[in-house]
Amino acid sequence: MSRPDREEAAVELMLQFAARTGVTSDRPPRRYLWTDAFAVCNLLGLARAWSSAPLHDVAVRLVDQVHHVLGRHRPDDPRAGRWLSGLSLEAGEEHPTRGGLRIGKPLPERGPDAPFDPDAEWERDGQYYHYLTKWMHALDQLSRVTGDRRGNRLARELAAAAHAGFTYAPRPGARKRMHWKMSIDLSRPLVPSMGHHDPLDGLVTYLQLRAGRGDAAEGPDLAAEIAEMTAIADGLDWTTHDPLGLGGLMTDAYRLDRLIRQGAGGEALLAPVLAAASAGAAAYLRPGRLEQPASRRLAFRELGLAIGLHALERLDAAVRRDPGPYAAMPAARRDLERLATFSPWIEVIESFWSQPEHRRSPTWLGHRDINEVMLATSLAPAGYLSLGDEPSAPPLKATGTRG
Repeated sequence: MSRPDREEAAVELMLQFAARTGVTSDRPPRRYLWTDAFAVCNLLGLARAWSSAPLHDVAVRLVDQVHHVLGRHRPDDPRAGRWLSGLSLEAGEEHPTRGGLRIGKPLPERGPDAPFDPDAEWERDGQYYHYLTKWMHALDQLSRVTGDRRGNRLARELAAAAHAGFTYAPRPGARKRMHWKMSIDLSRPLVPSMGHHDPLDGLVTYLQLRAGRGDAAEGPDLAAEIAEMTAIADGLDWTTHDPLGLGGLMTDAYRLDRLIRQGAGGEALLAPVLAAASAGAAAYLRPGRLEQPASRRLAFRELGLAIGLHALERLDAAVRRDPGPYAAMPAARRDLERLATFSPWIEVIESFWSQPEHRRSPTWLGHRDINEVMLATSLAPAGYLSLGDEPSAPPLKATGTRG
């Protein structure tokens, strides 16, 4: 497909999603933080590409709805309607992310005395750190597109709350670690183990938020959080064979490249991330891997990989224009060159999941919202991947950006 055709298909997917989940219709809001983070980025990118105020307004409306639904307690909770932060209704309007944001799972969180059931836990609410970092990114993208620093400030407030809630010291003086899933009010861990890429995703996102802060003095500066997350991430192995995790590594490599070129830090992470992505891609992307029927595949995980491969295409192009930090990192340059050879898999993944018969499979329909939003991201990735320093249209007018 040509770029206009890809963008048109993405717009159609996003408008259907917005209507189906209650953003632009009178249907009850159905908010899910991961999906909504990608959706905000998509809408902002498409609004910019098409100079479309209506698409921008949908993005702003979605941000507002996420804060008012996922930033407050569930309707089936005795604390229903209150901000997760415990702030007053008025103060919470100004600082809706200070208590974090719920995942949006269908079942209430597990009670303090309830036994752990790994299958049921997937359907229970709470807070996921890696979902929160996606929302931080979406809010920062809102600021980068509009020029209004409030989105970045809300993202930094969310970063400070998430970091305080998810990190802990196993014993006095020990290096901090992280929990994978926390209770809705961030008071207790629901899954105590640490997510594989959570420290990496957190550190890259904190660096991005600090770089996007501009001259604004309001809100956390994240200096302490960056120092602690740097220590948590030190020496960890990021290698994964999971397609969604691989896509995240590739995207983080691109974000790190942009941040380093902006003088925002991250130099020590770039080579290890590229090495892990290269090893994982070589193991996963081999003949026969993506030849299973749709009923045995999860679209959003494969599309996450396609998005990461789009990020690598941008990274490879940037390095060809200007080697920058790679002049002193020959191994990283070789890993990037190896990763660039996997670009043809983008077409394999996108074309498979663009076929109507594959989108009628139970695995597609069972995760329709996240599948369609991430397909839109892969078709038009600029909204999710851009960090504001690439050639692009001028900023959109900031309207109604209160969350």
